Amino acid sequence: MNTPRTTLYRDKQNAKLLGVCSGIADYTGISIFWVRLMCIISWLTPVATVTIPAYILMGLLLNKKPPHLYAADTKETEYWQGVRQNPKRTAREIRARMKDVDRRLAEVESFYVNSNPLLTREIEQLR
Repeated sequence: MNTPRTTLYRDKQNAKLLGVCSGIADYTGISIFWVRLMCIISWLTPVATVTIPAYILMGLLLNKKPPHLYAADTKETEYWQGVRQNPKRTAREIRARMKDVDRRLAEVESFYVNSNPLLTREIEQLR
């Protein structure tokens, strides 16, 4: 599942330097403050010999986030973050919602058919 909405991008619209931290925050759903804080802390520790080049490399290799993805509302953004974090759980949630919609639709159909004898007879004739 590699659609534009499930790809890691640099988010230049919310960027401070290269947009890597804002892209990671958008991708994971973690607050951008915490991602930037973890990045700064990692730059101040001995692992900076790895994290600084990794940040620069990601800034050079990651594509910019397409402009049409900025227009998404918050519900849609949360949905796609959930898909990226755990696709199986998201599929289960959608399946459960569809079962609920199907159950409610069956209740409506049952109510309408049971309260309308003419419709019931016509349905039985078609069988």
